[in-house]
Amino acid sequence: MDDGRTCSACSNAAIDTVFVIDGSKSVRPENFELVKKWINQIIDKLDVSDSKTHVGLVQYSSAVRTEFPLGRYNNKKDLKEAVKKMDYMERGTMTGMALHHTVDSVFAQGARPGVQKVAIVFTDGRSQDYIGEAAKKAKDHGLKMYAVGVGNALESELKQIASEPIAEHYFYTADFKAMSQIAKKLQINICNEEDPCECDSLVKFQKKVEDALQALNKKYILYGE
Repeated sequence: MDDGRTCSACSNAAIDTVFVIDGSKSVRPENFELVKKWINQIIDKLDVSDSKTHVGLVQYSSAVRTEFPLGRYNNKKDLKEAVKKMDYMERGTMTGMALHHTVDSVFAQGARPGVQKVAIVFTDGRSQDYIGEAAKKAKDHGLKMYAVGVGNALESELKQIASEPIAEHYFYTADFKAMSQIAKKLQINICNEEDPCECDSLVKFQKKVEDALQALNKKYILYGE
């Protein structure tokens, strides 16, 4: 592709992505604004269009609310504006209920046939309901599950939510202000088959150079901004 780093077999793939966001009281209003910025940071990395990436947004606390369904907004500008307008719910943390809603309502009603389905679940604490059955159901329905935890989120619950290999689908930070680093690390793989891209030697060489640069400077991704 023109950027010299990606291959058309991956970039042309369609993907349906739903953010499942904890809006419980423990998040607090100022941190909820950071969460919205984090969502938009990830949206910036997606190829949003009518034929490629569709994005939906769910917020949950003691109840679950679809902020907007898959496919309502097909450009980044409108998507990011809708995220900014999301009102903070407060109250409890019913993560299991939110996962059931995401599968049974958002994906069941809005996902495109034959398109890779991805859910990015964010939470800052222990779920007040059982998540095991809901997480298994999501994966059984073909969802690729990313689990992102901040603060008091339980590692065991995050790993229960995350798809295999867990190390590539599970992220944690103690501080909301460090969430931007997770957005940089979170790479949504939209290629269904193994090694679908046969890149030429120039791209492979550039990748090796970038890996070497990252090894020298682990704290910042030099080409990502």
